[in-house]
Amino acid sequence: MAYIKHPDEIAFAGDYNLAHIDLHNHKGEVIDLKNIVIELNIYESIYKNAITGSIVVTDANNFIGKMEIQGLERLAFKLETPGAADTGIDASMDTGEPFHVYKISNRKQLNQNLTLYTLHFASREFMRNIRTKVSQSYSSSLIAVIHMLQNENYLNSRKNLVYEETGNTDKFVVPNVSPFTAINMVAQRTLPANSNGVGYYFYETSKGFHFRSWGSMVSDSGQLERKRKQIFFSMPAKVTDKSGGDFDKTITNKTEHEYKSVESYTFVNNFHDIASNTALGTYGHRVITHNIYDKSIREDDYNYHLQFGDTKHADHENISGKDKEKHAVVDAPVDYDNEKNISDYAESRVSLQSSTRFLHDDDVGSYGIDATEDSRKTGERISQRNQVMHGTILQLVIKGQTYIEAGDLIEFNVRPIDTKDPEEKDPRFAGNYVVTKIRHKVANSEYKMILECAKDSSYQPLEKGSAQWKTKRKEGQLITLYGLSDYGTF
Repeated sequence: MAYIKHPDEIAFAGDYNLAHIDLHNHKGEVIDLKNIVIELNIYESIYKNAITGSIVVTDANNFIGKMEIQGLERLAFKLETPGAADTGIDASMDTGEPFHVYKISNRKQLNQNLTLYTLHFASREFMRNIRTKVSQSYSSSLIAVIHMLQNENYLNSRKNLVYEETGNTDKFVVPNVSPFTAINMVAQRTLPANSNGVGYYFYETSKGFHFRSWGSMVSDSGQLERKRKQIFFSMPAKVTDKSGGDFDKTITNKTEHEYKSVESYTFVNNFHDIASNTALGTYGHRVITHNIYDKSIREDDYNYHLQFGDTKHADHENISGKDKEKHAVVDAPVDYDNEKNISDYAESRVSLQSSTRFLHDDDVGSYGIDATEDSRKTGERISQRNQVMHGTILQLVIKGQTYIEAGDLIEFNVRPIDTKDPEEKDPRFAGNYVVTKIRHKVANSEYKMILECAKDSSYQPLEKGSAQWKTKRKEGQLITLYGLSDYGTF
């Protein structure tokens, strides 16, 4: 682990402060594992309700036996980026909340006097969620989330909750399920107050819990551009960027440059899986709703290209109307016999759902608004989720920076492979990304982060295409095993 002369001075990019890693057992005994930990990993994600992690330990003193380690221990530490204006990842006993060890795995004897094993840990709320159930009615989603998070009978959390104001007041009953399950149920039906869209994300980062929509991650107040937490570049070490000048002049600028430079990047899914997204209803989706109260049936079709501009996306700009043109998939005919684009096939996915007006004596549907909106909102919710999870996924390896957390907006400047101009940006894959997953990795005296980022739009608008099939359609023949069929052509 790194030795820091002054806690507020960065010696190199990837430097960190980590004074100790204390293991507290069930008898109140404490031991500092820092010098025998060979790797520390901490995971956070907008798709996960709680932080988890692991430490790999090489033990020559039989601590696992002397401490009677069994999966009921607490792990206390504080990981910081020197000089950063935040608290880093604070799991200390004094100012934070220790993680709970819940499992020991991969124990092996390396030699006669050395044992290697992995301790798995998670936040306190992760364990509370497993042990408790909720059976209660609520009058709004936000009230429900706050109550389940803070109530002493449920998660009993003392951490901060960062939330986005909701735009609906849906009543519902939680049917004896865990708090996380209940909150996830609530999140699917929550609508933001300041922007269009359907569904919230409930997740934990190193700074607390979050309850917010995708629109809040890519825009400010549902309208303005959101400030980027960091700008990353893919470029050689001596290249100049706009924000720092010549980075070879001073150590400070060189360090700043290294923090902004990515060690490596991989596009996990840069060319969209059109077949899967079509089947999942990302582009076209017909939702049929049966209203149990008045026995009516309603159909609504979701069209990706027509409704794309109704919600905010990663490459959102303050320029009115320009967002509507930044589709991740081009608007062009996809077959040779018509002019339909990929969004015009509503029956790519057909969903059935029930809706009940006056279920709680209010004239509303499943989303706490007019019941006739249920099918339309369901189509939007499913498409938006798919656009994020099955859109452009980018993985970055960077120097550790504890102030970056899941849900932050970053900018990634990557140039096209056919140009040498460092200022030119890839018209499709450059631009804004939301950090969806983070792996904090401390090993070999260096702190790195592996970021998984997503975007649901194109950096520059894609040019609308025309029919791809120019050849005359040929008629097929029906042929029996013994010659031409009497049925002619088709």
